[in-house]
Amino acid sequence: MKALSSVAILFMVLFLAQCTSDKSGGQQLTPDEEKAYLEKGKAIAESTFAALSGKLATAMEEGGVEGAVQYCNLAAMPLVDSLSKANNATIRRTSQKPRNPLDAPSEWEAEILAGFQQSTAKGEKAMPRLKILDNNKVAFAAPIILQPLCMKCHGTVGTDIAEADYAIIKKLYPKDEAVGYKPGELRGMWSIVFEQ
Repeated sequence: MKALSSVAILFMVLFLAQCTSDKSGGQQLTPDEEKAYLEKGKAIAESTFAALSGKLATAMEEGGVEGAVQYCNLAAMPLVDSLSKANNATIRRTSQKPRNPLDAPSEWEAEILAGFQQSTAKGEKAMPRLKILDNNKVAFAAPIILQPLCMKCHGTVGTDIAEADYAIIKKLYPKDEAVGYKPGELRGMWSIVFEQ
C-alpha cells in the first residue's frame, strides 16, 4: 500500500507540473533571472526611447510635424535596428492602433497589450512583464504611455493635429490608425526579445 501511495504522489506531482507549464515547453525563470531580464529590458527600452525621442524632438524643432514624421518614416527603424544589434535583442514598438502595418502586434504581443489596456482602464499602472516564447526565448514588454508632446502626431485630427499635418502623415502612412489618443493613455508597448 505504501508503494502505491508513493506512485500516486509521484503521479500527482508530475500532473501538477504539466498543468503549470507554459507553451514554451515548461521553461521557467529563476527569481534572479526574472530580475535580470526585467532590469535589462527596462534599460534597453529607456535608452531606445531616449535615443528616439531626442532625435524626434530635434526633427520637430527643425521641421515641425512634417520633419518629425519624415524622421520616423526614414530613420526610426534603422536606429532601432542598430540598437537591437548592440543589445543582442530584437527591439520593436507595437500597438493595437499602429501607424505602420509592419508594427502590428504578434499574437503574444496582442495578448500583453490587452492586459496593459485592462490595467489602464481600471486606473492601474501597467507594469513591465516577461514572457517565455514558444522558441524558449525570453521576451520583455513594457507599456508606452502617450506624452503631451506626442499629441501633435497622435492626438485628435482637427483639434491636436492640424489637417495639413495629418495629410502629410497619411501620405507617408496611408493605413495610419495611430490617432485619437489623449495624454496618459496607453499608446502601445516596447517588445524586446532577447537572443540566446
